[in-house]
Amino acid sequence: MNSATVRRLSMAHGGSQSLSDNSKKRRIGVMTSGGDAPGMNGAVRAVVRMAIAKGCEVYGIYEGYEGLVQGGDLIKEMHWDDVRGWLSEGGTLIGTARCKSFTTREGRLKATLHMVQNGIDALIICGGDGSLTGADIFRSEWPGLTQELVDQGRLTVEDVAPFRHLNVVGLVGSIDNDMSSTDATIGCYSSLARICQSVDFIDATAASHSRAFVIEVMGRHCGWLALMAGLSTGADFVFIPESPPGDNWKQDMCAIVKKHRGLGKRKTIVIVAEGAHDSHLNKIEPIQVKDLLSDKLGLDTRITTLGHVQRGGTACAYDRMLSTLQGVEAVEAVLDATPDTPSPIISIIENKITRKPLMQAVKLTHSVAEAIEAKNFNKAMSLRDAEFAEYYRCYITTTATDAPEMLLPETKRMRIAIVHVGAPAGGMNAATRAAVAYCLTRGHTPLAIHNGFPGLCRHHDDKPLGSVREFRWLEVDSWVSKGGSEIGTNRGLPSEDIAKTAECFELYKFDALFFIGGFEAFASLSELRKARTEYPAFRIPMVVLPATISNNVPGTEFSIGSDTCLNALIDYCDAIRQSASASRRRVFVVETQGGRSGYVATLGGLSIGALAVYTPEEGIKIDMLACDIKHLRESFAKDHGQNRAGKLILNNGNSSKTYTTELIAKMIMEEANGRFESRHAVPGHVQQGGTPSPMDRVRAARLAVRCIQHIESFQGSSADETCLSPLSASVIGIQGASVVLSPMERLEAEETNWKERRPKHEFWTGLKSVVDILSGRPDYKNFSAAERV
Repeated sequence: MNSATVRRLSMAHGGSQSLSDNSKKRRIGVMTSGGDAPGMNGAVRAVVRMAIAKGCEVYGIYEGYEGLVQGGDLIKEMHWDDVRGWLSEGGTLIGTARCKSFTTREGRLKATLHMVQNGIDALIICGGDGSLTGADIFRSEWPGLTQELVDQGRLTVEDVAPFRHLNVVGLVGSIDNDMSSTDATIGCYSSLARICQSVDFIDATAASHSRAFVIEVMGRHCGWLALMAGLSTGADFVFIPESPPGDNWKQDMCAIVKKHRGLGKRKTIVIVAEGAHDSHLNKIEPIQVKDLLSDKLGLDTRITTLGHVQRGGTACAYDRMLSTLQGVEAVEAVLDATPDTPSPIISIIENKITRKPLMQAVKLTHSVAEAIEAKNFNKAMSLRDAEFAEYYRCYITTTATDAPEMLLPETKRMRIAIVHVGAPAGGMNAATRAAVAYCLTRGHTPLAIHNGFPGLCRHHDDKPLGSVREFRWLEVDSWVSKGGSEIGTNRGLPSEDIAKTAECFELYKFDALFFIGGFEAFASLSELRKARTEYPAFRIPMVVLPATISNNVPGTEFSIGSDTCLNALIDYCDAIRQSASASRRRVFVVETQGGRSGYVATLGGLSIGALAVYTPEEGIKIDMLACDIKHLRESFAKDHGQNRAGKLILNNGNSSKTYTTELIAKMIMEEANGRFESRHAVPGHVQQGGTPSPMDRVRAARLAVRCIQHIESFQGSSADETCLSPLSASVIGIQGASVVLSPMERLEAEETNWKERRPKHEFWTGLKSVVDILSGRPDYKNFSAAERV
């Protein structure tokens, strides 16, 4: 989320009591249209509550454009409690339907009439490019439509006077992720999670029987799901519309599969987008691929079409966060709009929520299909966002590890050591697999340091296997979906025996070091960089890929493993909330991990709709607890036994030494006076384990390849020349809308809170006010002593 939005939200903090300065309340219509996508309900919830918090009224338009045309009970005012519990619901609870009548002039006249009658002068719509195009056309015709209704006598001049202009804001809800100008659409990562889970399950059967599986996924005009699924699962071959295979694709695919089988691989996975075709636009069907694998290679091959299972189910953590933040920004966009403001869509670029011109995004999206139709596939790839093309290159590089055209001369090949440092995090193995694959493709020698720096120093010369070993491709190929750390991770730092560490670096002739880990990896790099003056062995390029559930490494806004952690946490909290809601009057205080950073608690609270979040950055004060308990009393007093009444509070275990999670639950129980109950729950290391999420897998692969490419930039440099470059010791990260490499020397001196083991400036802290606004939590600073009673 951009800083301007965070500032606006911080000013608005005060829950539903925060009113706009406008004397006339704005009435905003919200609707979902097109195919349903996980996260749509989160977007509607955010729009409703943020609009109310800003002093607006909100009307839900049920059944998409059909609701606008039909009017009546399909357009209803929505209140704060109407959207309670919606974050964990799949599909769209306000419905969506095809509406041919809206494509006619008379249909749009009816829609205009019903909006004016309901006093609606702004429309926030969540849907695909067709739905958003229809909304912008509706806006452009609005003045003429209102005048026509006056001319027909269906409305008076006075009726339409306050509604001369219609503001439209688009939220892109699409599992295909087929809209240009945004890195992700609402629902795409949830759909990807369904695909990856299915492929992971199929993977086990395929390996057991040495079978091949051809898996068809959705994506008529966009290959994002197929590509990301291929990268996330280590598929042998992928067919996508934007980059079709050449004329010899049958031979090429069979050659790759045969090569992988020759290496000892027992399974074959081929993923086909439903819109896949060859370079002559001839459709490629799964049955064609099956027959090839069966007839040419003699493999026992099956077809699996995943179908609508990809569309259903609850939203993953990322889609809940994305839909919520984009819904909030959509309300801000409505309030900022003037009659001349082009209709925007709310997009996300890397980690930054932003606004883009709606019709420009639609035009770019249509241009991709046009380029494919014209067989201009290079243009089609270029019209997708830069991230898509990079992921495609990453997939190609990490799948075919013997591409002769990518092999470096022997004089430029390096011995690159890979070490895991810190607590385990989902995606560590995926990053390692990608780095090893890229190294082998380029001719480098990738070396595993098992069990961190203590393993290096104590066990490097163990017999028969020491802790320093060369990676083999078959060894790492299956790691993409494995959690934890296959080479072992350790919190030990090089300073425990810095001389021995240097000795091992020299003994094994490390030309570069690639760290994957959390704050301990960051601290290890700092120690090695500072020791360069005394130990020449450390005068090599070294780079850290942050991997920690705490997301507390300076230099990045996203750490590998944090998304997996959030998904584990929301699954746990959804189950807890179900228990709390079943009893109608129960509060659960859930303890989260995260070290001295409140990232997990805050983003978790945003994703589950927590009533309150306690973080180490803010701490816990008695006034804060008293205010929250009073809010709970008032909230339960209004419930009258309604469903979805269970409430959750998230507490980072390091928020306070005094007010522990159990004590907070007991205090709430004591002060409830029998009106409601309170329990505490501790998911513990559940948050660290499990299968990595698709987001952690694909980002791990992409950033790992970037890290090795950065290391390659020092090929041919002497030790002294390497040390002169500030980026010879660096941290890769996502900052705002960019992937950046930051010099360690600057990070450790200017951007690190060493005492609290976190960055000095954490990008997400402003999001805590969003959690508070959308939960209706009052600001304890405005809580008087008299109100505590």
